[in-house]
This record gives sequence, C-alpha cells and structure tokens, in this order.
Amino acid sequence: MSENTKVPAKYKRVHDVAPSAQYAAFMKTGWTPSPLHGITAGPATSWCVARRSALSAAYPGIRLVLPAGNFKTRSNDADYRFRPHTAFAYYTGVQGVEATADAILVMEPNGSGHQPLLYIHPRSTRETDAFYRDARYGELWVGRRFTLDEAQARYEIETRELNSLSELFATKKETLTLRDEDAFVDENVSVHPREEEFMAFISAARLVKDEYEIAEMQRACDTTARGFADVVRALPAAVATRRGERVVEAAFFGRARIEGNDLGYETISAAGAHACVLHWIRNDGEVRPGELILVDAGVEMESYYTADVTRTLPINGKFTPAQRSLYMLVYEAQNAGIAALKPGADWGDFHRACQSVLAHGLADMGVMNMSAEESLSPEGGLHRRWTLHSAGHMLGMDVHDCGQARKDQYIEGKLEVGHVLTVEPGLYIQPDDELFAPEYRGIGIRIEDDLVITEDGCRNLSGALPRHPDEIEAWMASLMR
Repeated sequence: MSENTKVPAKYKRVHDVAPSAQYAAFMKTGWTPSPLHGITAGPATSWCVARRSALSAAYPGIRLVLPAGNFKTRSNDADYRFRPHTAFAYYTGVQGVEATADAILVMEPNGSGHQPLLYIHPRSTRETDAFYRDARYGELWVGRRFTLDEAQARYEIETRELNSLSELFATKKETLTLRDEDAFVDENVSVHPREEEFMAFISAARLVKDEYEIAEMQRACDTTARGFADVVRALPAAVATRRGERVVEAAFFGRARIEGNDLGYETISAAGAHACVLHWIRNDGEVRPGELILVDAGVEMESYYTADVTRTLPINGKFTPAQRSLYMLVYEAQNAGIAALKPGADWGDFHRACQSVLAHGLADMGVMNMSAEESLSPEGGLHRRWTLHSAGHMLGMDVHDCGQARKDQYIEGKLEVGHVLTVEPGLYIQPDDELFAPEYRGIGIRIEDDLVITEDGCRNLSGALPRHPDEIEAWMASLMR
C-alpha cells in the first residue's frame, strides 16, 4: 500500500499515533529485498478465462463489478477470518490464503468484449509506514500480500491498486454489481434494475461443473472422508468429556484446517436426541455409548469447493435393533434417490423417490392414520412430521450452491451432466413423540452423499465412506482398535 492509498476510513485500522521522524526513517532501513520468485498461474486460471468470456458475452457494453467483499466484524475490532464472495473467486481464480479483503474484479467494456481488471491492496512495502502501522493490512500484522506484478502473474489479469478505482468510477458507464458486498462499491455504483438478473446469471453459471471443479470436489470429499475417520478415532475421548460433541467437532475441524482452507459450513455434531434438531450447531452435549451421533460436515479446499457429507454412527460401534431398523429405512430411501439421478430427470425426481420410501416405511410402522399413497398426495403429507427437509441441493463453492439461479434453471429444471448435488434423506423421531414406541424416540438419522451427474447416471464422490450399517460397524471397529 502506498502512502497516499485512499482506503475508506471504515476499513483502515492504524495501530498508534504517527511515529517520530527518526523512528519512521529507522523503520525504512536495513531490510533485505524479498520478492517472490517462480510465481505461476493458479490452478483455476485457465478455466477462469472461459468463465469470464461467457460472462462478457452475456452483458455486452456493460461494466461488471464483482467485489470480493469487506471484512466482517465479529466483535469490536476483531474480524471473522476472511473468505471472498464466491462469484469473485469463481471468475478470478483466487484461492485460500491468497484472498484479501476489499479486492474487486472489474470487467470493463472494451470493443466487442471486456477487459478484466483486478483491483487489490498490494503488498505494503518497506518504503511506506503501512507495513508496521496498519493493523488491518500491514505486513507485520497480517502477513505478506502479492505485489501488483505478483498478482498479475498469478491470475493473468491486469492488476491495479485499489485506490485507483475511483478514477475508473469517475468515468460513468452502465454498471452491474453485487449489492451489499462492498461499501465502497455500493457508494459509487448506482442501483441497476438488472442486478437481480445479474446475480441469477452468475449463480446459474456454476450449475454445470467443469473438469477442474469436479476434481476439486472429489478432493474435498476425499479429505472429508479422512475427517470422518478422525471423528471415529475421537469418539472414546468424546465419551469421556463433558461436552463431547465438541471433541467430535474439533476432530473434524483439525482435518479441515490441515488439508483444506476451512470448514465448508458449521459442523453439526449431534449426539442422541440432538440429532432430531436439524441445524444443531451448539455441539455442547454429551456423547453416550449406546446412542447414535449424527455428524454433518464438509471440508472446503483452498479452491473454496466444499464437500457436504452426513453419517449417523453408533457411538459404541454397534447399532441396536431399533437404531438399525430406522437406519435401514433411511438407507433404502437414499438408494432410491441416488437411483433416480440421471441426465434429463426432473430436479424433484430424486426427492420424490426418497419420500416415497420413507412414507411407505412409516406407514408399515403404523404411525400414520393414512396410507403411504395418501400421505404422498398434496392433501396428505403426514410423513413429513418425521422428515422435514428436502432430500438434497446443489453443491459447489457454496454448500447450497447456485441458490440465486432462476427456478426454471434449478428446482424446476432438468438434471444435466456436470451437476453436483447432495442426496440426504432423514428421519427424526423427537424424544417426546408418543406415536413411536419408546425404543425409537430421540433417534435422528440422516445419510448424505455428494454426487455428480454423468452420461449414464451419476457417480458418488463421497463413496469412500461406508453407508450400510454392516460396513459402518466394520469400519469403526478398524479405527477404534
């Protein structure tokens, strides 16, 4: 950051009062030059060229502004760990610790297309005082960033200092941006009536994954499988700890941080009846032998692609008869959902397949006062008392990926080769549910896997993790010796 960098005051955090002239001069001396050598294009860079080309063709003559986003305050002057907006990462190829807050990708109209321009806070060199005074961006406070030349070599995009963005915005052009992601952008870009459409476009652009994306999601699933093995190994310690759910949570988090960028989302570590709370992230409960633990967790890789996997495990390594019977109902429902995945199928087909198996199983157990067919009708729906959520969603750089795509492109559309989605049926018998016999109450079961649509059906990216109860028991026994 140069000394005259104009960062909005809201984002600039200077540690102390201005240094004395003698101290300031002293801090500029005695430093060894430290350029980075051998920087090559990032692993996603070549794919991003094609992505930007498609974006350019969709909005000829319009300036497109994609911000990475600002820091989010956790409390007072402490920020959350920064993670860039998905669209920014998708179109630039920025990954992991390379990402810096406030960066902005501009697609500037140029002839028949657009020129991509990347605006960043570059490295705070030793010629400035920012490297030791600026607690938000300074190198001695938060670590080294790329120089402009280094960033340009990494992403193969012309890179400029963020303080020069005002000059570009001074040239008024029709502009589309992502609203509410960057305060400076919001102040300088007028609201455009096509912003919602723009968000839908860049969301739908990620529906069909390319080869690089699918490979990254396979890596995320493989790493997640190792995280689940860590969870099983941690179960004895979890049983011995008052808030054992957090022992499980911590075991998985360690794998996510060692091999990936972070968690893809907050881990659900739900033991016993906590598994009946769909979004249980408090994770402050005990882990008791004889009960089940539902773990819903995914590793986000440096590329920001994440897995989303759920396994429901017997804490002592063995299912009881009641646990196994409910588990097998969910297992068969998931099998039916997976079998429905193929190119050209309606998005809702796999959900309906899962629901049909669950409804028939519940009807056979005598807990509904109507048949499965009646419950599956729009006028019925009684089975939903025990299975509240959809059987899956799109997956990618966001755990619920492509959520702003139009309905006809997503939930009312057709499956295509390259779509990646979860299949995750569940049954949740609340502890106070008197329609079930006591041995079933307080049991929550979900099984979730990540699948990519192929020419002849689908492939299970998370298939390395066992699903059948016999396989789970054998796998856990091998890890808990």
